[in-house]
Amino acid sequence: QLQLVESGGGLVQPGGSLRLSCAAPGFTLDYYAIGWFRQAPGKEREGVSCIGWGGGITNYTDSLKGRFTISRDNAKNTVYLQMNSLKPEDTAVYYCAASPIYCSGPRNYWGQGTQVTVSS
Repeated sequence: QLQLVESGGGLVQPGGSLRLSCAAPGFTLDYYAIGWFRQAPGKEREGVSCIGWGGGITNYTDSLKGRFTISRDNAKNTVYLQMNSLKPEDTAVYYCAASPIYCSGPRNYWGQGTQVTVSS
């Protein structure tokens, strides 16, 4: 069964950057759309962005456009979320999820999440 592993989270100061990675050891992500989601304490989970198998991008939260960028490297079997100009309100657990082919498909697989904390 496909297992997703997120990495790259941590503590960063406001204005800093982090790059999150989503990988699936032993599986290929070529035919999956991978989305990034986040959940802050006391808040509902929200979508950040998704990249389809062909590279098409769906941004779920317009306010993050220009600061967060999703990309994929099929050769490395990894999807990335580059986060720049981070703000304290970006503090959350970030999850990646896989759906077959398209971002609109069912998200059948989820990672365990990686904590991102933005604080001075």
